[in-house]
Amino acid sequence: MQKERLMIGIRRFESGVKGVLGMSALISVLTTIGIVTILSKESITFFNLVNPFDFLFGTSWEPLLEPKSFGVLPLVSGTLLIVLGAGLLAIPVGTMTALYLSEYASDRVRSSIKPILEILAGIPTIVYGYFALTFVTPVLKTFFPETEVFNALSGAIVVGIMILPMISTLCDDTFQAVPQELKAGGYALGASSYEVISQIVVPSSLARIFSSYLLALSRAIGETMAVTLASGANPQFTFDPLKSIQTMTAYIVQVSLGDTPQGGVEYMTCFAVGGLLFVMTLFLNLLGEWIIARSKRKNQ
Repeated sequence: MQKERLMIGIRRFESGVKGVLGMSALISVLTTIGIVTILSKESITFFNLVNPFDFLFGTSWEPLLEPKSFGVLPLVSGTLLIVLGAGLLAIPVGTMTALYLSEYASDRVRSSIKPILEILAGIPTIVYGYFALTFVTPVLKTFFPETEVFNALSGAIVVGIMILPMISTLCDDTFQAVPQELKAGGYALGASSYEVISQIVVPSSLARIFSSYLLALSRAIGETMAVTLASGANPQFTFDPLKSIQTMTAYIVQVSLGDTPQGGVEYMTCFAVGGLLFVMTLFLNLLGEWIIARSKRKNQ
């Protein structure tokens, strides 16, 4: 009798846990639907007033001044400068750090470096912004005197430092997940550490490595405060990293916290830019999922 009561209690507890987990999943889905609905509704209203072709391919962005222009390419180019620059810094350094920690570092060295990476991940973004403004930019000016006070390169450098822990941690976990039997088999055949890494560890982890890159770049696309402090708020269509730029997220913050009246076409621009930003990050995430799924099918 007591055993039956215990089993009934366990079943009720499991049902409660299942309900809580299901409710959490439902909240996540409803939140996503709400975000997509709001962005879609406001963006459609905006595009009823502004030609979508002019928005997507225009090279002048002045929605708050007369004469108004709504070409979003200056914001897109500024965002791409930050993302590509951050990727060029963080991807090779993060991958090599992960390889060192996974394959070469002793337990003592690994236990020392990992907390440092975690500290980098925990530093507030505004601190990175002031670091770029007071240290990175002056250093750049010594090598490139034409560097502006606010410039894309310093923003890209600090964002690269910000996403470095994410890449190194995800890649390290991926390398650690490679079966030890494969590595031992390589060493048993006389392979060196470099050969085991280049011919066994990296090829076995390639899909998840690329997925970690895309996840980190998605994080870089959404960065706001550090980029605003480092790169400024000057929307211009340029690919010169020494010039001041404005990213998509920085513009959204500018409109949201400014004196722009709600309901006007100027205010609706933040939803149109936000919708485009959502599509860009969604594409990167779907690309990462596709790479992982494709890799699993090949391994089956």
